[in-house]
Amino acid sequence: MAKTFFITTAIDYTNAAPHIGHAYEKILADVLARYHRLKGEPVFFLTGVDQHGQKVQQTAQKQGVAPAEFARNVTCSFIDLWEKLGLSHDAWAATTEPLHKRVVQNILQQLFDAGEIYKDSYAGFYSVRQEQFLTDKERGPDGEFGPEWGEVQEITEENYYFRLAKHRDWLLQYIESHPEYVTPAFRQTELRNAVERITGDLCISRPKTRLEWGIELPFDAGYVTYVWFDALINYISFSGYWKGAEPHNAEFDSRWPALHVIGKDILVPAHGVYWPIMLHAAGFTDAEIPPLLVHGYINSGGTKISKSLGNIVDPGLLADKYGAGALRYYLMRDTVTGQDMEFSEDRLVVRYNTDLANDLGNLLNRTLNMAQRYRSGVLKRPAAGTEWLAQTRSIAAQYAAKMDQYQVHAALETAFGLAARCNAYIETQAPWKLAKDPALAEQLDTVLYHLAETLRILAILISPVLPEAARGMAGQLNVNAEPRLADALLAEAALPEGHVLGSPTPLFPRVETGTKE
Repeated sequence: MAKTFFITTAIDYTNAAPHIGHAYEKILADVLARYHRLKGEPVFFLTGVDQHGQKVQQTAQKQGVAPAEFARNVTCSFIDLWEKLGLSHDAWAATTEPLHKRVVQNILQQLFDAGEIYKDSYAGFYSVRQEQFLTDKERGPDGEFGPEWGEVQEITEENYYFRLAKHRDWLLQYIESHPEYVTPAFRQTELRNAVERITGDLCISRPKTRLEWGIELPFDAGYVTYVWFDALINYISFSGYWKGAEPHNAEFDSRWPALHVIGKDILVPAHGVYWPIMLHAAGFTDAEIPPLLVHGYINSGGTKISKSLGNIVDPGLLADKYGAGALRYYLMRDTVTGQDMEFSEDRLVVRYNTDLANDLGNLLNRTLNMAQRYRSGVLKRPAAGTEWLAQTRSIAAQYAAKMDQYQVHAALETAFGLAARCNAYIETQAPWKLAKDPALAEQLDTVLYHLAETLRILAILISPVLPEAARGMAGQLNVNAEPRLADALLAEAALPEGHVLGSPTPLFPRVETGTKE
């Protein structure tokens, strides 16, 4: 049985409405999942919502509703948006599910029994916004805690601690021996520097006198679990871990480890420090530590888009206005994986009109129109393989290599280079002139075949990013709407002699800046 390509995203925190940053992360994960399905690999794509924590409890209290009801309402907004944007996830993680609670409590008990969790008292400062205890290293030059920590309370209380510092040297060694652990590579350097600064342990509980909205500790009913210790475990709880009496089973082992797609703001400490050490302490081997694909921020005016700054961009409204495909393409084409991206609605429209409406849509319409006008839609395949088609398949292979490296923007640039190549080919070959000379009939047939075959391959290459448009292209070309990547790389998959093309229907009607035509 082939190993499943397991991809998961950071689960969305239900104390805030979804914004363009959330959408970028989910679309990136969806594109990678669709690409690996295109390769013929079994795929398990997990996403979901983190529903516990002090901020959820406080916001629910302000609104006069129970935390569970508040979490359900916000969760619905995420579910609706991901459906609108065409996400193809295979499983949905919601941390209030009994399945998840059981796995979290099993792991807590396992670590407690192994001496990895102990009880101690603490007196110090606590950030309500970040739901973590602070030390002097979090203070600014003026000695104060910065605004990023929100409300900071001075408290004294007993809590349970996870022996984080005990595993510091193991994590440093793991990072050094696994240079592919974090992508892009410069984030791995950032993580290593953070691990070197680990000195203390992690508080993994909150007393119920202060917080009730969480998963109860199995060994002390007076406490609930720290939200990050709870939320991180979703990656294994919803993928089959501890499904039966034992932690590991065939289903889970066929999937794990998963590629985690996360934002750079939660690399340190949650995913890059807490999570691998939690797994290591629970008995996971080095080979079972999941790799991290870390993306940047979506900015507006040079500043990270966030609710607190009031510069939220609603991806649902953009999808309604321009279509989900336009938004998916823009975010994937204009964002270098791992880097920040400056959002611009005008740029979205330019990308749509230039790449989709002009280069690709116009190419499809022209090709099908010419094939219908000059050959009644019937193609004649060249007697032997041509250099044109060999180069087309070579470009498709370059696309695949970039996708394998998670460089979606570069893969799209490569794919749309085929469209530009075809448009230039039409101008140099001038099929309308060839059609007037019977002596050039064979050359016209070759040109039309080259264009149709390249469009067939293009429909395959764009399908992870533009699944609906790819199906529309396949329908007009009269080819398989559920192709494989191999169909773009192998000469044997080319359109057969006598293949009949369909009639064109515009897939990408042009839009004017700010409004649809």
